[in-house]
Amino acid sequence: MDTALQQNKTFDSIDYSEQRISENEFINCEFINCNFSKSDFSSIDFLDCTFKNCNLSLATLRNTGLKNITFTGCKLMGLDFSASNSFLFSMHFNDCLLDYSTFIYKKLKKTNFVDCSLKDVDFSNTDLGYAVFKNCDLSHATFMDCILEKTDFRSSRNYAFDPSENKIKKTKVSQAALAGLLEKFDLDIE
Repeated sequence: MDTALQQNKTFDSIDYSEQRISENEFINCEFINCNFSKSDFSSIDFLDCTFKNCNLSLATLRNTGLKNITFTGCKLMGLDFSASNSFLFSMHFNDCLLDYSTFIYKKLKKTNFVDCSLKDVDFSNTDLGYAVFKNCDLSHATFMDCILEKTDFRSSRNYAFDPSENKIKKTKVSQAALAGLLEKFDLDIE
């Protein structure tokens, strides 16, 4: 990948693992079954791209532009999204493995997480207003100083956050999750 601009292209079943991919811009590209594990995406811009069944685990996202990106069936373990470029930052996740990733200080307003594993993900200081977590596992995910206004957690499981340490106006939660939201009060809920 030595061309500065890649546009309207499909990359299929290519192994880019542990490679530095720099000074490139990808517009309206599709990545299918590619291996980007431990790759370096520093200072690359992705605009209107889709990743399907790709492995991006432990990739470096320093100043990476992620603008209107859709990840489907991808393995995204241990990614530090907080290091990426915040300008026009917008993503959607379907059937992805995001365990141990970090979104600290990111704006994820209206982001959809559908059928995802989000175990041990750090959402501290993140704007998740109007976000939807549909059928996700949020075991040990951290929500501290987050905007969770009108966020929908109803069909997800294993989430817990302190309502007094997050903005939660009109947050949608399931009745079964109330114990996790009141955990710090050490209540005996029956």
